[in-house]
Amino acid sequence: MARHNREGQGADQKGYQYTISYQPDWLRFVKVTRDLESGRQSTKTLFRNPLDRREAEPGDRVRTRVVCRDHPLDFEVVLSDPYRVVTRLRVTCRIPRPDGSGEEEIEFTFEDRLPGP
Repeated sequence: MARHNREGQGADQKGYQYTISYQPDWLRFVKVTRDLESGRQSTKTLFRNPLDRREAEPGDRVRTRVVCRDHPLDFEVVLSDPYRVVTRLRVTCRIPRPDGSGEEEIEFTFEDRLPGP
């Protein structure tokens, strides 16, 4: 039987703090990709599940929520995967730049593949 979501935290390349609500037997890590002031693109592991193995089956439906109070960012991904074939999800968000000069794109990658017990 699937277990209730847990909460974790992490910071991105620019120091913004995020809260991640995750299904402990499905999510392995969350990565964040964003543009830096130098014009380069950077990917960083935002959160890594502290478990190295599943304790239970993840269930047919998993939910992951990402909240950043520094940005207007609060979304939840609900995945229905009864055959457990999905291993990675990517979500791209557009948020206003802090200086008001338009929008910036941030991509979140959610990855599965915790080994079994």
